[in-house]
Amino acid sequence: MPASGKPTAPGPIALGIVGVGKIVRDQHLPALAKDADFRLAAAASRHGKVDGIPNFPSIEAMLEAVPGLDAVSLCMPPQFRHDAARAALLAGKHVFMEKPPGATVSEVEHLKVLAAERGLSLFASWHSRYAPAVEAAKTFLASAQLKSAKIVWKEDVRRWHPGQEWIWQAGGFGVFDPGINALSIATHILPPMFMARAELDFPANRDAPVAARVCFRTENGIAVDMDLDWLQTGPQSWDIMAETDRGAMVLSSGGARLAIDGRAVHEEPETEYPQLYRRFAEIVRAGVSDVDLAPLQHVADAFMLGRRNVVDAFYD
Repeated sequence: MPASGKPTAPGPIALGIVGVGKIVRDQHLPALAKDADFRLAAAASRHGKVDGIPNFPSIEAMLEAVPGLDAVSLCMPPQFRHDAARAALLAGKHVFMEKPPGATVSEVEHLKVLAAERGLSLFASWHSRYAPAVEAAKTFLASAQLKSAKIVWKEDVRRWHPGQEWIWQAGGFGVFDPGINALSIATHILPPMFMARAELDFPANRDAPVAARVCFRTENGIAVDMDLDWLQTGPQSWDIMAETDRGAMVLSSGGARLAIDGRAVHEEPETEYPQLYRRFAEIVRAGVSDVDLAPLQHVADAFMLGRRNVVDAFYD
């Protein structure tokens, strides 16, 4: 029960969405339109609007004008997520956070404490963990002895983030914006791992990296190497490979397809965001939170440990 004493009402959860941009239109709105657990009741954004519901210029204006909201879904850039989440929690609302959940680990730790104090649910929504073949990969690796692993995550920022300048600013993550998707899967299916070294390529005219090479080691000394690139042309690469005593595993297409020794063993259509909202409804009804900070911690470690290379200026 929220600290205000008002329990989440039976029936659909009244939801406000904040930050109406590309990810909201591509993923959140279609998922919510088919989810009986939610009723989209309001939106707040500096630029975008959602047809058919009240729209507001800020989360503060939305919370004041629509006090009946049960929860909010925060989809603005990570640099602004902490303040928005704090405002929502203090108003007695459950909070869904797009990935990455915040610009820093300490911000999200603070939100975890605040949510617990208020009796509210906080959800760090690592959508790639809900890709269709991820659980099958986890099951396979649990039954095998890992020898080595490699993560190759290469995509074209110009295709997936056109004109989004915030990703190049401090706190915008740069290539770790997609790279954290890889880490969200890796931290779910691989043994615990720790960063050994990192090398980050920063464009001369940007504050966030465009490429990275990271080396992890598990507690048993097994190597896990990661190669990130945000200027990939042609086919995009979202793959995690593992050599094991039971064969070579390839989890490809961002977690949609699993192959063992070249033979496809699991492949299904992507339903990540419907599953995210199903999980959010579940934790709201149960009165618990789901906030795993391991992917974000690895990114923080890369920035702290990594060697910084300045490369040619990048232009949109």
